[in-house]
Amino acid sequence: MKKALITGAAGGLGFATAELLVANGWHVYIADFDAKALSKLEDQQGFTPVVLDVTDSASIDKACKIVGETTDSLDAIINFAGILAVGSVIELDDAVLERVINVNVLGTFRVNKRFFSMLLKTKGKIVNISSETGWQTAAPFNGAYAMSKHAVEAYSDALRREMALLGVDVIKIQPGPFKTAMVSSIESNFSAAADRSQYFGDVIRRMMGFAVKEGKKGNPPEVLAKAVLDALNAKSPKPAYSVKADPARSALEFLPMTWSDWLMKKVLGG
Repeated sequence: MKKALITGAAGGLGFATAELLVANGWHVYIADFDAKALSKLEDQQGFTPVVLDVTDSASIDKACKIVGETTDSLDAIINFAGILAVGSVIELDDAVLERVINVNVLGTFRVNKRFFSMLLKTKGKIVNISSETGWQTAAPFNGAYAMSKHAVEAYSDALRREMALLGVDVIKIQPGPFKTAMVSSIESNFSAAADRSQYFGDVIRRMMGFAVKEGKKGNPPEVLAKAVLDALNAKSPKPAYSVKADPARSALEFLPMTWSDWLMKKVLGG
């Protein structure tokens, strides 16, 4: 039986992926900082809930020991843990940006580093969940998240080329809009950011409409879970899998940057 560690897996895309892996014969160490949510999964077949805070090295060490009580190897490490912050990058609190980078980037780095020796035993796969935002030009008021996902892309590329020397595959998954708790909180996040902003309140409220509309078009989590499973099953997986990228946002990448800047300014009412 193959075994996977999945972070950020108590809900959303991570949980959908965990469920699909279990349905396909995997055992999943379902890791999350939300102990209450994990407690509801204790009796589910195929899951071993593990409390893990990706920002806390001591928590990761403890989780590794718990996993090590039942296995000395892993076939996959899948990093879903991630958070979003909305606001102008000239106005964001330092602590907010630091938190986004700590969870989305350093959290992925810490987990892979700590559990790597278990993965190497099977020459398994590392799957880092990036975003379409990771390869697209950053949108206004989504800078913190975009910065973090661009960093995940660069980290994953470096890691992939290093791990190739050891026979370990590293895969980037780049989701477009999906229906998750993160997406469902977009309206409240934008509204709060608009209220806090000294310079961009009206623009952020205008952009909130576009973001909410995009969120409502989100794809079901099961689509993303299937993409992860396919990547895990592939004998020679692709370095990156773009999954349901938003067509309009993707189209902007084919324009000269000055054009896309102009278009974005016009759309936002500048």
